[in-house]
Amino acid sequence: QVQLVESGGGLVQAGGSLRLSCAVSGSGFSINTMAWYRQAPGKQRELVASITSGGSTNYADSVKGRFTISRDNAKNTVYLQMNSLKPEDAAVYYCRATRPFTRYDYWGQGTQVTVSS
Repeated sequence: QVQLVESGGGLVQAGGSLRLSCAVSGSGFSINTMAWYRQAPGKQRELVASITSGGSTNYADSVKGRFTISRDNAKNTVYLQMNSLKPEDAAVYYCRATRPFTRYDYWGQGTQVTVSS
């Protein structure tokens, strides 16, 4: 059973930084596409950032230049460095692991990020 465990959420003032981590159990992490999503109350879940097995990254326009996704294949972990946080970044952040052309698709339980103005 694959498990994704997020950590690093919390309360931060606007303009501050947080780093989220997502540890993935099981083998084959290096071939996963990893992504971070977020969902604010009353809103749909949205893609924040993704990183492929080859290291290609993609970001939502709203976070470009402020957030950085990275991965450590030796630790089976993906990170989301969030800088210059804004109140509108507040949400539950979820980690997702997928593998292209397979049914491998797992989500973490989410970690809360709160940004005070």
